[in-house]
Amino acid sequence: QVQLVESGGGLVQSGGSLRLSCALSGSIFSINVMAWYRQAPGKQRESVASTTTTGHTNYADSVKGRFTISRDNDKNTVYLQMNSLRPEDTAVYFCMALAKLQSGSTWDAYWGQGTQVTVSS
Repeated sequence: QVQLVESGGGLVQSGGSLRLSCALSGSIFSINVMAWYRQAPGKQRESVASTTTTGHTNYADSVKGRFTISRDNDKNTVYLQMNSLRPEDTAVYFCMALAKLQSGSTWDAYWGQGTQVTVSS
């Protein structure tokens, strides 16, 4: 069974920093994209940042220059360093991994349970 477990959320003042971690456990064949999404109260889930196995990254415009996504392929772990946090960054942050369980299987998305990030003004 594949599991994604996030950690590192919490309460921080505006301008502060947090580092989120997400570790994938379970038997898998391969991971392609690992990404972070967030969902604020009353809003749709949105993409924050993503990274491929080769290190290509992509960021939402709202976090460019403040957030950095990184990945440890040996540990099947993805990180999100969040600096210069703003109240509008407050949301539940979810990690996602696009993975194959076996060589002949399809690429499927696996999600973590989410971690709360609250930025006070």
